[in-house]
Amino acid sequence: MNKPDWIICEHCDSVYQPTPLVRGQKAFCLRCGAVLDRGGQLSTQQLLALSICAAIVFCFANAFPVMSISLQGLGNEATLWQSVEALAQGRISVIAAVAGLTIILAPMLQIILLCWVLSFAVAGVAAPGFKACMRALEHLRPWSMLEVCLLGILVAIIKLGGMLDVHPGLGLWALAMLTVLIIIISGKGIRRLWHDLEGVIP
Repeated sequence: MNKPDWIICEHCDSVYQPTPLVRGQKAFCLRCGAVLDRGGQLSTQQLLALSICAAIVFCFANAFPVMSISLQGLGNEATLWQSVEALAQGRISVIAAVAGLTIILAPMLQIILLCWVLSFAVAGVAAPGFKACMRALEHLRPWSMLEVCLLGILVAIIKLGGMLDVHPGLGLWALAMLTVLIIIISGKGIRRLWHDLEGVIP
């Protein structure tokens, strides 16, 4: 049990020896059925490239309107920031704080930390504060709810479509791409940096 590369199931704490996997294969826990490992994971260079792409798309998602509505010549449009500000002006300011945290702040911190950690990992060294960054990424993952926001916007477009002229904006398409990128980058694959950088982590 002193080998450094044992795989421990995060759900039931069962311990397994790692098995080489090819692309498309998965290793499952025999006790609880949870996914232990996946084959054909992205390289560190690919993860960094996707993280930089996510940073660019994040800027688009926050700079451009996610939805525009019009009725009888009058129109309005809103970005994610404007939506949070509108919630903050009412009686549900707590909801505005939660929305800002889950759809703006948490994803932004995730992207910054991913770019920071991966930019050093590409060179084979651990970033300053590597341990704190990796733990922060793990804690931020449940708070990033871009997919919930995206689903809510799509439901609003469908509901309002019968009463108003509703058009999805560039920000909505950027938000959809950002959601996919965050899911790909911040999954379990990023955890392998602990193993890849084992000898250089301070």
